[in-house]
Amino acid sequence: MDSPILQHELLQTRRQFFGTSGLRMGGAALAFLKAAGEAGAAGPSAVHPALPGMPHHRPRAKAVIYFHMNGGPSQLDTWDYKPGLQEYFDKDLPESIRKGQRLTTMTSGQGRFPVAPSKFEFKQHGKCGRWVSSLLPHTAKIVDEIALVKSVHTNAINHDPACTFVMTGSEVPGKASMGSWLSYGLGAETSDLPSFVCLMPRFPEGSNGQALFSRMWGPGFLPGKHAGVVLRSAGDAVLYLDNPPGVDGSSRRAMLDALAALNGKSFERFADPDIQTRISQYEMAYRLQSSVPELTDFGKEPQSVLDLYGPEVKQPGSFAGSALLARRLVERGVRVVQIMHRGWDSHGDLPGQMGNQCKDTDQGCAALVQDLKQRGMLDDVVVVWGGEFGRTVYSQGTLTRENYGRDHHPRNFCMWLAGGGIKGGVVHGETDDFSYSPVADPVHINQINATILACLGIDHERFTFKFQGLDQRLTGVEQAPVIKSILA
Repeated sequence: MDSPILQHELLQTRRQFFGTSGLRMGGAALAFLKAAGEAGAAGPSAVHPALPGMPHHRPRAKAVIYFHMNGGPSQLDTWDYKPGLQEYFDKDLPESIRKGQRLTTMTSGQGRFPVAPSKFEFKQHGKCGRWVSSLLPHTAKIVDEIALVKSVHTNAINHDPACTFVMTGSEVPGKASMGSWLSYGLGAETSDLPSFVCLMPRFPEGSNGQALFSRMWGPGFLPGKHAGVVLRSAGDAVLYLDNPPGVDGSSRRAMLDALAALNGKSFERFADPDIQTRISQYEMAYRLQSSVPELTDFGKEPQSVLDLYGPEVKQPGSFAGSALLARRLVERGVRVVQIMHRGWDSHGDLPGQMGNQCKDTDQGCAALVQDLKQRGMLDDVVVVWGGEFGRTVYSQGTLTRENYGRDHHPRNFCMWLAGGGIKGGVVHGETDDFSYSPVADPVHINQINATILACLGIDHERFTFKFQGLDQRLTGVEQAPVIKSILA
């Protein structure tokens, strides 16, 4: 947590100490990692240790599964029920409602802003009586487990900065992602898998899929070993993991030992902490050779569990398969799993595109929560669902009763949380009659991150890393109060 220059000097001092004592850093790191493998699954991981003094308080959960719906799902067509909009169909949105609102270049040139009510039917579900769109029949069954936040807002209006903001707490590239922060602070309970894993399932054809950037799972200024490890959605989960023909396990082990020794000598010379990261990454790859095949083999899952996730669960790259894989990852001690689902950018043909997107994801999201609960794991895992912003109440382009599009809308959108530390069946925040601005309990996106950290026992204001002369935080420098009303 020191400056890079000071850290370098400290490493140089350590190098001199270890050099004069006859102990080489590469060998020390290798011995450390080997010992971790002998420790077994019980107890904290020696490969992914927590920082001293972490967590700050008793955690309610120990892992996070984050469903990121990349592109901005429409809150009006999923969770924010506005029946009064039907009488405003094709009428101009009142100027008083959108006054001062920044518009994107995609709709700023429109001659008018006609109101587009949702074409989807809403019904009340669960003991809590939550209004849910017909697009989400499976999630409707778990509303008593989730806390819905209807008044989330963000600073950015375009995808890349908005996604960067959601995942790193800042629109400025170069900051650490939430998963990397949690890996850095809490480590993980496994030595055979990464502490932070990203999954990128395929999305329906014809959807408007925005690009995903590595900064969304990157470590930023944190040590490189805390970057999210991406498991591929088709083919080998990790490329080049298998030994090539003619190379057996003992040969691979000997090669890694020699490589660690060479890297150790480089570390003695240059005191570059990335060299230590490289040693740990090679060792993790060696462990993944045995852990990944078992992880991705659903053959021992009961048929009842497979049925819960739906018919596509065994198809490589499916969202349902990714949801089940997320459960298997946290079950094995991974700290953070981030599922990035693309295609939610519905500027046109929203009913068709949203129908495809929800059909692809709805059952998997609900199944994960149900699966965790029936295994007694839901109290230990925070599940998060949401995008980077919402959509406008006015139509982008042609409007009919059956078809419309919606532009980006950062002023308010919906997210939900469930699991460890979260109170089920509650709603926080409310929006105006046009779902255009919060009218009660607005929630900044950094408050969502502060609340997630709180569930894992972290005080976000005390969780810092010194970089560029600042005590960097995931939640930024402005106030970001934890949303206490949704905590159990």
